[in-house]
Amino acid sequence: MSQAKTAWRGRWARRSISLRLLLAVLVMVGLALPIAGTLLSHHYHTSATQAFDDRLGATLNVIMAGVTYDRLAQQLVHDRALGDPRFENVYSGWYWQITDGGQHTLASRSLWDQRLPVVENENLSARSLIGPRGQSLRVVERDIYLAPLEEPLHISVAARDDVLANDIREFQHLLWGGLIGLGVLLLGVLALQVRWGLAPLRRMHANLHDVKQGRSEQLDTRLPEELATLAASMNAVLARDQRLIERGRHTAGNLAHALKTPLSVMRLQLRQLPEANRAAWAVELERLDSAVRHHLARASAAGEGVRFAPVDLHPTLTPLLNGLSRLAQRRGIVLRQSWGQKIRVHMDEQDIQELVGNLMDNALRWAHSEVQLNVKVDGQRLILTVSDNGPGMSEAECQQAIQRGQRLDEHRSGSGLGLAIVTDLVALYSGQMHLTRASTGGLEVVVELPVVAHG
Repeated sequence: MSQAKTAWRGRWARRSISLRLLLAVLVMVGLALPIAGTLLSHHYHTSATQAFDDRLGATLNVIMAGVTYDRLAQQLVHDRALGDPRFENVYSGWYWQITDGGQHTLASRSLWDQRLPVVENENLSARSLIGPRGQSLRVVERDIYLAPLEEPLHISVAARDDVLANDIREFQHLLWGGLIGLGVLLLGVLALQVRWGLAPLRRMHANLHDVKQGRSEQLDTRLPEELATLAASMNAVLARDQRLIERGRHTAGNLAHALKTPLSVMRLQLRQLPEANRAAWAVELERLDSAVRHHLARASAAGEGVRFAPVDLHPTLTPLLNGLSRLAQRRGIVLRQSWGQKIRVHMDEQDIQELVGNLMDNALRWAHSEVQLNVKVDGQRLILTVSDNGPGMSEAECQQAIQRGQRLDEHRSGSGLGLAIVTDLVALYSGQMHLTRASTGGLEVVVELPVVAHG
């Protein structure tokens, strides 16, 4: 149960703010309006019924004031006109009746030969009953004492309550129709309010997307006060990260210049060593030079997560490929290139040159007569394929070479440093690299990078 509850909370935590606000509004409208409608409907029903009963009570008072007892005829007499012809029409639905429950009974002409049931009650009371011909009636009644009769007289006034029911039903239809319309209007207005209120967040999201795509360096701070402060803080973080990256790359460049001279001096001093010691020192010095160049190239690469403005790939690599073509000609190697459509990528120019340069340099070093470069796009991914017709690598060596933390120069002399730098750059750009045997027999390196810029 706790895991299901935790999973539900996790799913709810990822819901959008718009959905949360709309759900809150929906719950509020769904609860408030029905409750208000029920209360209003009940109040109107009570008020309308009370008004109907009051009208019948007023008629009862008129009847009660006009009733007398004729001692000579020994019968009840009512000679006061009510002014309502419905009491004269047979089974009209409007009736009055006076009775002592025995021999003395007086009724309106509309009752004809029917009588209303009697419930003795000294106080004025109202109730519903079924009258002549199954009519639904509302009755107001009470008991009075009339001299010289010893038994109390029960006076009843009844009227069909279908008019009352129709009035209540029409009011309820109007009420619930109005509440439904009001609910729809409120939901629409509040949905527009939510959309308008969250518009700055959507604009901020668009700004972040522009920064991610490299089209902008900072967020727009022309936002409401609460978001403007957040945007300013994020801009400060972006600026700090950019300064750290630039400082690291400048430091790497300065370190390269600082180490260049001591290494050159050490190479000169190496010639003065005895022949027996020179070879060992030369190997160690070469390893030192390779390690320095490796880590300097790695430090000068762009930081992970940095999004650069789009650059055209072909113009960026043309100077590099021209130089490599001349090197291939001197070595008697044919350099072939295959390019797809115009390609733009979110990469630092130095990083893409470093990546392609090391791949091509490694291929030219081991190729017998041919090196092939293929560049194409698959959706958001840039696919670089470099193959040669050299001795290649076994499947086990390829698998070992791409293991995390492995350096290829430790497994195959002369081929590791360039591919190690490529491995680091591919990882920095969240890409993938595959090493296989080429159809020409040599090594084929396939690099996939999610850096393609569209539009």
